[in-house]
Amino acid sequence: MKKQFLLPFCLMILLSACQKETDSTEWTNLLDPDLSQWDQYLSYRHQLGYNGEQPKDEQGNLIEPIGLNPTGYDVFTMAEEGEEPILKVSGEIYGCVISKEEYDNYHLQLKVKWGDKKWTPREKLLKDSGILYHSVGPMGAEYWRSWMLSQEFQIMEGHMGDYWSQANSAIDIRAYIPEYIMNPVADVSQDFIPVGEGEDITGLVLRNSNYEKPMGEWNTLDLICFEGKSIHIVNGELVMVLQNSRYVEDGQSIPLTKGKIQLQSEAAEVYYKDVKIRDLDSMPEEYVSYF
Repeated sequence: MKKQFLLPFCLMILLSACQKETDSTEWTNLLDPDLSQWDQYLSYRHQLGYNGEQPKDEQGNLIEPIGLNPTGYDVFTMAEEGEEPILKVSGEIYGCVISKEEYDNYHLQLKVKWGDKKWTPREKLLKDSGILYHSVGPMGAEYWRSWMLSQEFQIMEGHMGDYWSQANSAIDIRAYIPEYIMNPVADVSQDFIPVGEGEDITGLVLRNSNYEKPMGEWNTLDLICFEGKSIHIVNGELVMVLQNSRYVEDGQSIPLTKGKIQLQSEAAEVYYKDVKIRDLDSMPEEYVSYF
């Protein structure tokens, strides 16, 4: 009897080990000490009273954005925790790191925590950053003249997982219809409602609940994208279901299912680590029913 069970048991251990190895090698790490897989973009040190127009100097001359991959700035710097690379975003100047590669049909996972500093114009507001996905077109296309046309997985104190439309993007979200001045709130029990460019609801949808960890602790965020559908997950909790990702140009809706990834600098100090991505051949089975 012992010999009969020995071989199957050994095979089970071997198969389990192979499966663990396969799972671990599926991921591509996106952070290294040289930040080699990302470009950097800086726009402006925005001030109170900004109204969406290009900033001017004291003489009334238009100020140009700082631009792509500038030297002499420490907004994005790399450090190590043990042997793990960590991206520090000072937040002092609006901008982002931008993946050099474009991605579609993927699972992105990262860890994020807040630093202590805030800058004008957010000194009396919540700390803010974000993951901008399906990013296409020129930099500075949206209100703050700092980021590309994209969809946003919001990273904000008390609002991790919210959705923002960047520039002329739009999407449909399972959410309650908003009441007067209230924002819609995501909920998987509700039908999809259209949000963004060309829609009655123009920009913001709140996540279904707050799953952010206390100040100083790392939060794990998962973004799952497949064929124009996406899932926002905060610390293992699903907070938003989205589909029909698109942008609107000259009145026409155009699918927005592929693009670069941006991590924002938005007037708050924030840290990122363990940023990794893997390809998907299908929407993970546990989320299929939401669509």
